[in-house]
Amino acid sequence: MASKIFLDANLLLDFTLKRDSYDAVKRIFKLVLTGHVQAFTSSSVLHITGHYLSKVYGSEQTKVLLQAILMEVSIVDIPHDVAVVALSSRFKDIEDSLQYYTAIHHRLNYFISSDKDLKKEGIPLLPVCSPQQYLEITGQQGF
Repeated sequence: MASKIFLDANLLLDFTLKRDSYDAVKRIFKLVLTGHVQAFTSSSVLHITGHYLSKVYGSEQTKVLLQAILMEVSIVDIPHDVAVVALSSRFKDIEDSLQYYTAIHHRLNYFISSDKDLKKEGIPLLPVCSPQQYLEITGQQGF
């Protein structure tokens, strides 16, 4: 069965703006396209990504980019009770806690982010990996 991963806003921005970990994220998207991985994100990640992309690409091009992403990445969201738990967690960043607990709620296997601080707050139930770490852990670095 394909691994199920959560893609956060930093990761989508790295990919669409070709910054930082672009090459590793591109390999992850190849895994998604070939069915080796199922990718998920949340509507709030889409909102955040759209906000920053529209500053660079404008509204119309941003819509095209986000629609292309949504051809392969499914949206999952957080129910009320899980949001309450997330806000009570040890996470300092509210956005991170909500996204992380969304991924836990949907029983995803990995939370992929280029946010170095987020990795420190994760728990063993849902590993937080950089794009490169994910490729190494899963043996896909040469993909």
